[in-house]
Amino acid sequence: PGAVGELYVGGAGVARGYLNRDELNTTRFLDDPFASAPGARMYRSGDLGRWLPDGSLEYLGRNDEQVKIRGFRIELGEIEARLSACEGVRDAVVVVREDEPGDQRLVAYVIGTAGQEPDATWLREQLRLSLAEHMLPSAFVSLEAFPLTANGKLDRKALPVPTADAFARSQYEAPEGLVETRLATLWVELLGVEQVGRHDQFFELGGHSMLAVKLIERMRDIGLNADVRVLFGQPTLASLAAASGKTTDVQVPASRIPADCQRITPNMLPLARLSQAQIDRVVAAVPGGVSNVQDIYGLVPLQEGILYHHLSSGEGDPYLLQALLRFNSFEQLLDFTEALQQVIDRHDILRTAVAWEELDEPVQVVWRQARLRVEAFLPHPDQGDVAAQLQAQFDPRRIRMDLHQAPMMRLHYAEDPADHSWVAVLLFHHLIDDATSLALLGAEIEAFRQGRGEGLPASVPYRNHVAQARLSVSREDHEAFFREMLADVDEPTLPFGLQDVQGDGSGVDEALLPVALELAQRLRAHARRLGVSNASLHHLAWAQVVGRLSGRQDVVFGTVLMGRLLSGQGAERALGMFINTLPLRVAAGEQGIQAAVRTTHARLAALVSHEHAPLSLAQGCSGVAAPTPLFSALMNYRHVAVGAQAPQDAGQTRTWAGVEVLGGEERTNYPLSLSVDDLGDSFGLTVQAVTGIGARRICGYMHTVLEQLADAL
Repeated sequence: PGAVGELYVGGAGVARGYLNRDELNTTRFLDDPFASAPGARMYRSGDLGRWLPDGSLEYLGRNDEQVKIRGFRIELGEIEARLSACEGVRDAVVVVREDEPGDQRLVAYVIGTAGQEPDATWLREQLRLSLAEHMLPSAFVSLEAFPLTANGKLDRKALPVPTADAFARSQYEAPEGLVETRLATLWVELLGVEQVGRHDQFFELGGHSMLAVKLIERMRDIGLNADVRVLFGQPTLASLAAASGKTTDVQVPASRIPADCQRITPNMLPLARLSQAQIDRVVAAVPGGVSNVQDIYGLVPLQEGILYHHLSSGEGDPYLLQALLRFNSFEQLLDFTEALQQVIDRHDILRTAVAWEELDEPVQVVWRQARLRVEAFLPHPDQGDVAAQLQAQFDPRRIRMDLHQAPMMRLHYAEDPADHSWVAVLLFHHLIDDATSLALLGAEIEAFRQGRGEGLPASVPYRNHVAQARLSVSREDHEAFFREMLADVDEPTLPFGLQDVQGDGSGVDEALLPVALELAQRLRAHARRLGVSNASLHHLAWAQVVGRLSGRQDVVFGTVLMGRLLSGQGAERALGMFINTLPLRVAAGEQGIQAAVRTTHARLAALVSHEHAPLSLAQGCSGVAAPTPLFSALMNYRHVAVGAQAPQDAGQTRTWAGVEVLGGEERTNYPLSLSVDDLGDSFGLTVQAVTGIGARRICGYMHTVLEQLADAL
């Protein structure tokens, strides 16, 4: 439903063709592949339509009214249908005009109801709710009647040239100065828009956090410093340009361990606080000793939390992830493991182990060399499916990974006698990856398999992120921010009364639900119109769900931040654990809906400046006394590249050359969590909830609230 297509008519009522018009018959009367009767024909109407969610068919005009402007194919009939449905419009015609050579524009001509003249800006805002930006007319001309030809058809050539007041005004002002001009060029390239004015807003033009990371990286490439706080707080081109002379990156201290080092001393470790005795113990535990130690530095906040849950789990590990792969041949399996080893050799985070015994704080130790552990598994011939046996044998609910050893990855494989393919389970720990990293990892594996590995850009050291996370914002600044947000919160937000946030991820049900395409389009249109991110709308919707499940209007839940916006140069293409979980407070029912959307967006924008703060610090700034948790519900809004080849993508099947990714699994210690996958056009909802709550029911609640939100806006 929702896709535009051409209407074909079949059945007994279809004629044999036009009389004496053989050439036209070959294009209009076609063989009917859906009919059982031999020689059946169907008629190609040239009309456009779409199925609506309620099963009805919507007529959208003629196929010969399709035009192409600035690279976009546009159905004029679809725009006319949407425009005719606007309040105050009786009839509408949309044409492409080129009154200035090379300047093609969509122009709408409307006849108002009862003598009304609908305002151009108002009409454009109405269309934003249902049409993409490139389908919005530039001008709206009000007419009392359409000009007609002698035989009563629309005379398009007689439609008048739009006057100045026919154009929808967005207060466009051209960029001023070199910096604004260079920034505008970047925005045009990244956002795919025709032009950018100095007062245009990043999110109104379709920007989001992943594009923000790309923008910051591109700005650095052309010598401009980027203040991400301005981008999220006052996201106009002019504001960002004015702040581009200020740097927010910290100077990352260089690694001081030489390749021929005989003994590592405290002054060589600017990102760790270790005594000489502690360093010696850490180095002694590394195979090969000091010659195999490249670096030692502390953990970032979420790594510390993940390590805590690892150490607290008696059996299994909620942050040990599993991916199931199938290979056409043993040679393909070897090819994959060799490519993975080459990626491990490139990236320090993949050669990292963790040490914590007898230390004041845990550290991660980067080995110079770390071999992937690859082991054969002998399936039992009487216990069924080999893939199922592998998954059960290496179920993260029962097994653990030795975090003292690098890499924190293992691969176990077996031959499947059913088809002589080879099945493998790849285990990897969340300490060294996040969703973005997995997509990058998959892309690099495939690059090496195709012989393109030498052309990959230089790897980005994970220590850069560690330095930014530990040094960029002071603890005092973090505390001041979270005290302002949370100081008067003295009761936790606990949906269904759930308060165990120390779970191991077992006893959890999962449900997936795609957001209806028509609803997704409406939500995106609302976000553009309000100048906010799509994430803001979903966070507000989740706040309303959590509020209803916990009996509160003022709610707090955890949100997963990307962690790459303040992580310095190269963060866009760096592997490692960057994400962080922090509390977000939303007053879900105390203000008008548009005000609530903007307030939620502002809260998220402000949170970006503190994306590396420890969760324990944030919780300590509230009035909820430990050990009671401040919240027990989590939300993770993430951008998923369509077609991305990641070796772990829960619930989805992907295929590489000779390799099929059968699926994977990810878990969390929270009893209720929602993941929203932004797929570019659509959205996907995934809920994990403790058994008995009903994950599918929560998915339904979220979808319903999104519908209500779209209707209210």
